[in-house]
Amino acid sequence: MSLEITESSREGVTILDLKGRLTMSESPGVRDKISAETAAGRLNVILDLSSVDYIDSTGLGGLVISFTALKKAGGALKLVNLNKRNVELLLLTKLHTIFEVFADLQDAVNSFFPDRQVKHFDILAFVQQNTKEE
Repeated sequence: MSLEITESSREGVTILDLKGRLTMSESPGVRDKISAETAAGRLNVILDLSSVDYIDSTGLGGLVISFTALKKAGGALKLVNLNKRNVELLLLTKLHTIFEVFADLQDAVNSFFPDRQVKHFDILAFVQQNTKEE
């Protein structure tokens, strides 16, 4: 299944809604899209991963490369709506210490505005809650 990328904007923040699998064959598409956003001066990007059911090591590497490129340009890359498997992947790789993760899109948007209240995603509570449900 190929990865679909739908772009929208909210309050000047670019939102890329990904649908499919983020794998070696699909990762360059995400990196290219974020590079185009950076070149256009759109430096605040949120990746909505609610419809991404699988991320492999290359896909994860692509996210890190995109994060680094945006940060060097003075912007930021934030993640929203990760499923349980993808949250566990961030924990396992310790990338939860790098990426800002949010459960709600508006909270992710608000995080770009220092004067707004933001509810951060509690990754450990999420894992504990899902462990109890199994």
